[in-house]
Amino acid sequence: MSAAPSYDLPADYQHVYSGKVRDLYRRPDGLLLFVASDRISAYDWVLPTEIPDKGRILTALSLWWFERLAHLVPSHVRSTAVPGAVAGRAMVCERLEMFPVECVARGYLTGSGLAEYAASGAVCGVGLPPGLTDGSRLPKAIFTPATKAALGDHDENVTFDEVVVSIGQEEATTLRRLTLAVYQEAARTAAARGLVLADTKLEFGQRADGTIVLADEVLTPDSSRYWDAAAWSPGGPQASFDKQYVRDWLTSPASGWDRTSGEAPPPLPDEVVERTRAKYVEAYERLTGNTFRAAG
Repeated sequence: MSAAPSYDLPADYQHVYSGKVRDLYRRPDGLLLFVASDRISAYDWVLPTEIPDKGRILTALSLWWFERLAHLVPSHVRSTAVPGAVAGRAMVCERLEMFPVECVARGYLTGSGLAEYAASGAVCGVGLPPGLTDGSRLPKAIFTPATKAALGDHDENVTFDEVVVSIGQEEATTLRRLTLAVYQEAARTAAARGLVLADTKLEFGQRADGTIVLADEVLTPDSSRYWDAAAWSPGGPQASFDKQYVRDWLTSPASGWDRTSGEAPPPLPDEVVERTRAKYVEAYERLTGNTFRAAG
């Protein structure tokens, strides 16, 4: 997506970029406005149906985590004083030189990691014990980076050595250390609330003075897999607190959509929208202990 969305922002806010979910604007003072929309993506498509309050949930949860991780790594957030049109779904952030790496930590085996393990016995060059299945807990959390893909393309898993070649030894080592530290802290927090944090994807940038900063969103259902600890059972897919209902419906006969057709997915039915929103709300409330209040 490249066209500016229809937020009623001041005229001197310059649209910079729109991704699958977020819209980025530059303020007159040079700071950036990150706006989390209600858009939802699946299978590398931005769907024609939005999930009400999703952007507000993502923003509130990111801010909650940024605050709790501040002792490990600074965040890019400078203020939550934003124009009324995007109140609750936006934050003012500093400009950073972003690293071209998706920093992924995995404590459990699933998703693309499972497919790679099944083919090679390793994930991103990290060898794992034999006999693991979908949902297995790993002996210890591992750093499994990926390249940042263009909108509509898949991120591609890479090895740590490839990250070193891309950004340098010192920076790669620091990103690995910070990613695993954030994952371990968040996994402990989630566990205390009856949730398993299976994996998470982080993004980091660098200030002019070399300080590495946690950016974008953090530990939301869009960037992380949360499972109900009471229902966790290795050997198959786990029920997750994200867009599982969307994926399941799109790949069911009810949608009439063929992933291989190259055609855009159809609109989502109301029931799928409502159940997906409920999962995002539940993730926020279970993690933070706060009650989510809808806009208006």
